[in-house]
Amino acid sequence: MGTVETDLWTEVGMIAPRSLPFIRTALTLWSVLIFLSAANPASASVFLEDLTWTELRDLIAGGTTTIIIPIGGTEQSGPAMALGKHNVRVKFLAEKIAEKLGNAVVAPVIAYVPEGGIDPPTAHMKFPGTITISDKVFEALLESAARSFKLHGFKTIVLIGDHGGYQADESLVADRLNAEWKKTPVRIFADLDYYRMTQGPYVDKLLSAGAKHSEIGSHAGLADTSLMLAVDPSMVRKDRLADGARFTSADGVYGGDPTRSSAAFGQLGVDLIVNGTTDAIRGFIAKQPK
Repeated sequence: MGTVETDLWTEVGMIAPRSLPFIRTALTLWSVLIFLSAANPASASVFLEDLTWTELRDLIAGGTTTIIIPIGGTEQSGPAMALGKHNVRVKFLAEKIAEKLGNAVVAPVIAYVPEGGIDPPTAHMKFPGTITISDKVFEALLESAARSFKLHGFKTIVLIGDHGGYQADESLVADRLNAEWKKTPVRIFADLDYYRMTQGPYVDKLLSAGAKHSEIGSHAGLADTSLMLAVDPSMVRKDRLADGARFTSADGVYGGDPTRSSAAFGQLGVDLIVNGTTDAIRGFIAKQPK
């Protein structure tokens, strides 16, 4: 009787010849995949910042002519949510929307937006960490970004804003540029329904799912906090949610009670916003002259 080692090598010797073609094929495919991944590491990203200029040029030439400008804001959101809530949320949702569209790029998030006055401090400016700019500066920023993207070959420029305070500014910029560009194929779409969906349809879904109207709130309540939990739970201080019933406007929570906030509640809003905004963008593009 042979040793274990002898038996093992005998088996390998018997099996290996039959397996070599398969192994060679598998190794070849593996090498090709590694090469492609190394040659084009950002191919799956929809974020402009992840692309080289030549990659972006080729995407535009290939028909990716829609760009989404996500607008956030740096503001207080009560004791339980981080100051970058709007920025993180709008980037996440813009990515999902662009992926669903299949032919869109996402611009860098605009994090500096109108948040109130400084002297005296008004609105969210009463809380440390909130950053504000004037409406005039904000509109100029949006306009300059849109002009840049028009220059580079984008045909549809979409504005989505995660904060309610500058929705009118979005419309003003879009109307102004569309009037100027009416003899060109380029259009700017201020999709105000992106934000409006969180105020009506999302609330309706929360109520149907068992949330109480008294919990929802207009800022940093159950609706707002749940949406953040579905997007990025690291932005929410879950240990502070237990105190939610005692939060007031002095804490930066405007109505509602975030105690029972959950990612499951928030996912209702994510699905609503992504699907609704994608449909709205497609509808806008379909109406444009060919």
